[in-house]
Amino acid sequence: MHAVGFDVNGDPGVLRSLDLPAPVPGAGQVLVRVAYAGVNYGELQHVLGDFGPPQGPRGIDVPGLEVSGEVAALGPGVSSLAVGDPVAAYLPDGGGYAEYAVAPAEFTFPLDGTSLRDAGGAALVLTTAYGVLVGAARLRAGDTVLIHAAAGGVGSAAAQIARALGATAVYGTVGSAEKAAYAKRFGYDAVHLRDAFADRLRDLDVVLDPVGGRTRLASLALLAPFGRLAVYGEAAREPDLTLPVLPFWKSNRSLTGYNIGDLARRAPRTVRGHALSAFALLTSGAIRLDVTAEVPLAQAGDALAAMAAGSTVGKTLLAVDPR
Repeated sequence: MHAVGFDVNGDPGVLRSLDLPAPVPGAGQVLVRVAYAGVNYGELQHVLGDFGPPQGPRGIDVPGLEVSGEVAALGPGVSSLAVGDPVAAYLPDGGGYAEYAVAPAEFTFPLDGTSLRDAGGAALVLTTAYGVLVGAARLRAGDTVLIHAAAGGVGSAAAQIARALGATAVYGTVGSAEKAAYAKRFGYDAVHLRDAFADRLRDLDVVLDPVGGRTRLASLALLAPFGRLAVYGEAAREPDLTLPVLPFWKSNRSLTGYNIGDLARRAPRTVRGHALSAFALLTSGAIRLDVTAEVPLAQAGDALAAMAAGSTVGKTLLAVDPR
């Protein structure tokens, strides 16, 4: 099968086209013939080496955390799906930048009225957006919410999910005026530039932060009593904050985190529940995913380079075998 992978960490230029044997599904697994693969920041981290050196067969790793396609084969013990079913899948161990990918059956979701293209960037992004809001931030109806990286795949989905779950005000931050104009289409009450939001907001119930560094520190001061800052990334790649605990007590604030990889290992039923709830919102039309770029599999490195440069908005897909 055709795939894109790497045998040494580095910038996205280390990715190269490969011919590899198609994987074989084991017990509890599903083989997916990939139509589309989502492009995500986690895959950039994988290539850069944040998760360690390549450890796959022959020393080659194939990135890719979410795909859509059709079921090609079922491993032993899988009875909830059938060969030919259209599905979306979250791949906690990667492998999506390829013509075939193996996914846990628990993280493989039948598509009901959602196209393969719309679902190609859904399994990781929607699950993360729903999970960080409901699981980590404990969103409640009536909450006010601030979402950093508001124009990204998770940010644009999280704004819509927060509204669907009863948030009364949803604000965003972005890195440029062009991204602010784009993000506003997802129902934000206001979208601020990231270097100016701290003077314009206060008493927030929930802040979602995949950025880190100075943005994270400034966000803490804006929390209302019992406000929650939910961390789910570190895109700024700045040194980690060292925070004393006493100010959290004295100011009635909370710091929480969401990491889908850890949750997939330790609480897979929770991940599945978050995904099913998010897909139900997608199917009903309450939320949508905005695919802004679609590129061939061979250009995966270019897609990750654009993400690293901060020039992307919405969702980028790799068109592996569109159908």
